[in-house]
Amino acid sequence: MYRIGIDVGGTFTDLVAVDDKGRVTLAKAASTPQDQSLGVMDGLDRLAEALGVPRAAMLKETARIVHGTTVATNALLEMKGARVGLLTTEGHRDIIEMREGLKDDRYNLRMAPPVQLVPRNRRLGVRERVRADGRVEIPLDRASLDRAIETLKRDGVESVAICYLHSWRDDRHERATAEAVRAAMPGAYISVSSAVLPQIKEYDRVCTTVVNAYVGPALERYLTRLETRFREAGYAGPVLIIQSHGGVATIAESVRLAAGAVLSGPAGGVAGSRYAARLMQHGDLIPFDMGGTSTDISLVVGGEAAIASDRRLAGQRVALQSLDIASIGAGGGSIARVDHGGVLDVGPQSAGADPGPACYGRGGTEATVTDANLVLGFLDPDNFLGGRTKLDRGAAEAAVDRVAKALGVARMEAAKGIARIINTHMAEGIRLVSVRRGVDPRRFAILSFGGAAGLHVTDVARQLDLSRVIVPRLSAVMSAWGMLASDVRCELARTHIGDTSRLDVAALRAAYRDMEADGRRRLGAAAFAGEIRVERSADMRYGEQIFELSVPLDGIDLDAPDLVQRMAQAFHDRHEALYTYNLPDQEPVLVNARVAVIGRLPALPQEPDLKAHAPAEPFQHRRIHLGVWREVAVYDFDALAADQVIDGPAVVEAATTTVLLRPGDRARTTPFGWLDIAVGKGRGVSPDAPA
Repeated sequence: MYRIGIDVGGTFTDLVAVDDKGRVTLAKAASTPQDQSLGVMDGLDRLAEALGVPRAAMLKETARIVHGTTVATNALLEMKGARVGLLTTEGHRDIIEMREGLKDDRYNLRMAPPVQLVPRNRRLGVRERVRADGRVEIPLDRASLDRAIETLKRDGVESVAICYLHSWRDDRHERATAEAVRAAMPGAYISVSSAVLPQIKEYDRVCTTVVNAYVGPALERYLTRLETRFREAGYAGPVLIIQSHGGVATIAESVRLAAGAVLSGPAGGVAGSRYAARLMQHGDLIPFDMGGTSTDISLVVGGEAAIASDRRLAGQRVALQSLDIASIGAGGGSIARVDHGGVLDVGPQSAGADPGPACYGRGGTEATVTDANLVLGFLDPDNFLGGRTKLDRGAAEAAVDRVAKALGVARMEAAKGIARIINTHMAEGIRLVSVRRGVDPRRFAILSFGGAAGLHVTDVARQLDLSRVIVPRLSAVMSAWGMLASDVRCELARTHIGDTSRLDVAALRAAYRDMEADGRRRLGAAAFAGEIRVERSADMRYGEQIFELSVPLDGIDLDAPDLVQRMAQAFHDRHEALYTYNLPDQEPVLVNARVAVIGRLPALPQEPDLKAHAPAEPFQHRRIHLGVWREVAVYDFDALAADQVIDGPAVVEAATTTVLLRPGDRARTTPFGWLDIAVGKGRGVSPDAPA
């Protein structure tokens, strides 16, 4: 039986099939942004071809499909979501504009406010009021509600967000409103804050609920269409969607909580990185995922990835639990440009899948990172994607020449400049998730994946003074593979605000148990019948702070007589670990109790060890430009022997990725065929200098 992972990126759709013996088969197909399901089905054809079986036979022998999609992400980034209306408590419709009285860059006097997903004329107040203690001060006024719904109908609204004040305490008015909207506007997508984010902080709730309403219809249409295509192709098993928190969910749950999929694709790579940390027995990794459009960077510390609940995407707050991933506009398709002052920059604009880089021969004319790599000799124009696609060196040279002319330099200088700038951008991205958060990246190894990463990662490591880079054999499809290492995950939260010294301990225990029971019911409704694990945590702060820390409660017995004291100490310890100090004389405040109910899926089989054979010889030699032209050996990644050592400069090629070893680098293959690279000394010196 197979398990298939599918990751749709901005340029390519990656697919991985893993059989019961751990053998991995991979495929790539061009992404189809106008309808991602077309690229997915094309990729399944290529995957079946690689397996040597008909597509229908492959799907019949497939136990499950796990999918990461950028539909919700793109709808938000491109501002192409649904026509949304907001129903909220009378007098509160401008919370979404006022935000929290702050802006992202508070010292930028010219910074424009973010574009609102719901214009003011579609944000309507409804007469009702629930107090913070759950007391109903003003009952829901049905006449006011009916007028608001009629206004939304006349305005052609297709998706309705409902967010009333203090509905986290009592959601009766939101539930009644949802029923009224459902009756008056059949077919409308309905997003209710008490179901999307049932916790304190009004701005977080309304913004997340609106984002959910904005991306929900597009995600629902896509997943419905995709599931239909799967069924028509003969697949009858479950389709699971990777979520921003790194777990997977059913299509129905993904549609209900569409905002939970806005980081669907990158989450697969982090899930795979956690699995890789166990395989490599190296718990501190920097997952570095460079694709065609962007680079996603995160941290895995002690084998676990950081979780955050204050993500922003396209200027919008999404306060759901998600992996802490930094995305920067740096990829193989990033476009190089020279500004009016004669300064070269690269990205964040990307050529994407269509037309793509100039060398793809699809009509693109602007120089990209991929074009520069081809000009420098790093890529073989006759062996791109295993030879299925030929790259046009002449088109790449012409594109880079235009940049060179604008700069007044030679072609190779322009190409080197493009590579150097994109590497600097990515090094800064790693500093963003490490140094700027008080973490020394030098104790970490970079886990390099994504089709474009292998050509850049050792230079990025040099800039940061990092000494180790790990490149998986299936690095080009790591996100798709990582999705298969994910479990079904249900996140629940309940606000239980109060100083730890004055908490009602019985009520706190009951809250945790109720959330656990709710999570188990949801997994049961999704027909999950396997092993279940429960993780508890708490959002806590010191009294005068305006932000909370997520504090894991692993190892703390819910029935312990000193439960609250243990939670307080866990918070002090967490604060000390993150900020190097704590305030033991201050009483911590518990804001939100959290539970993750995790349904364990069968473990991903480990890749089989390489068969013993003599070290592989280079299959060719190629001229590449490293300050000067040099003839270097080119090795077949899939042919390498276990424990084989390759000294740079050299190139290691697979059908879907290329790894560049610069002078001083030494790569050693692990027993299952990954490259473990010791980055050469002399870091801080330009790697383009002649050796």
